[in-house]
Amino acid sequence: MKKILILTVTAGNGHNACAKGMKEKLESFPETEVKVVDLIKSFSTPRAFWTVDSGYSLAVGHFLPLYNAFYEHYKKAKPENRFKCMAQKTALPCTEGLLKEIYTYQPDVIYCTHFYAGIALTDLRLKYNLPCKVFISNLDYVNSPFWEGCIGVDYFAIPNEDFIEECIEEGFKEQQLLPMGLPVNEKFYFETDRKQAKRELGLDENVFTVLSMFGGGHWGGGLKIFEALTTAVTDRPIQIIMINGRNKKSYEKIEQMTFPENVKVINVGFTDKMPTYMAAADLAINKLGGTSATEILNKQIPILVTTHLAAQEKHNLNYLTEKGVVLPFKNKKQLKAQLLRLINDQELYNKMVANIAPLRRNGIDNLARFMIEQENADYSQIDESKIDYSNIKKEMKKATKQAHKQTKKQAKKQ
Repeated sequence: MKKILILTVTAGNGHNACAKGMKEKLESFPETEVKVVDLIKSFSTPRAFWTVDSGYSLAVGHFLPLYNAFYEHYKKAKPENRFKCMAQKTALPCTEGLLKEIYTYQPDVIYCTHFYAGIALTDLRLKYNLPCKVFISNLDYVNSPFWEGCIGVDYFAIPNEDFIEECIEEGFKEQQLLPMGLPVNEKFYFETDRKQAKRELGLDENVFTVLSMFGGGHWGGGLKIFEALTTAVTDRPIQIIMINGRNKKSYEKIEQMTFPENVKVINVGFTDKMPTYMAAADLAINKLGGTSATEILNKQIPILVTTHLAAQEKHNLNYLTEKGVVLPFKNKKQLKAQLLRLINDQELYNKMVANIAPLRRNGIDNLARFMIEQENADYSQIDESKIDYSNIKKEMKKATKQAHKQTKKQAKKQ
């Protein structure tokens, strides 16, 4: 029996979606047991949980320039300050409960979907024996601030080989890096005939179809983008699939709208049929979280992207624009221009689709299989009777303080 502990963090939807998808994938293998734990919710305070989840939503929803300024400031931090970085204040209080969980459940592998878990495990390994293998995934096309604090994991899964150099600069060794792709659900990876998907949804298989998705984010601009879409094309038919997610107000407003005769709209609330809706689309319009972008690209669909983004999504935009698979827009005028450009220029459209191919990877399958291949962990040498759990937080503060001094000394010598 292979036992795997997945540590997630509720900060937006992506990390939990990744944890859920990985659990489903791992449980498809025989003799595999999987447990999912929310690190902050389970092992820290309600205030810390609120700060990580709701605080993030408030920041990107109402104080985006301030959030982005903090992000860019901490991204510039020196890697040798990994044991003093701001994220340590959130990760350290989790170490007591996390160590208890590990020694009680005794996993062979721990898989982390957020850097807080990677930092907490890196800290614990300064003093305690963790015989299991520790994996962590980057869920964006950029190394966000604080990844340098995860240096104690065994393996760091990254989008592709382009990110190896940056990881090494932050202190990781090349043998730790797994350029396997972002681990999104593989149902988005499998190819589906576009015309067939359109027919299943009652759409005309020969009409250009746009998928617009803003229901799962923290920004309320999706309805405005949808309204601009309905008037962008006037000289030919166009089909629009609007995914509202849990945004009931947006769904209800669209239900009351009337549209030009050349525009057909499918208005969707929360759905479990996203692979089908994506498969039917010729183009997607979306924000640019790493997981949602990967899902779309794995379906071989170019993306139009608003520039009103959180900092990590701006980095995703820069990278994917450079790769030639997305086009940005700042306002309604640019949105219409970019949309018409792709509809009218078949050569450009085909080139963008072709550019997607090198980025497509079945990351969740690649990573899950590698985790399953790891040897079972041996906990027989661990004597819990000698561990004073009530003193762990204090011990961790001492250990990280000492580790910081040593890391700074090593950096000066180099």
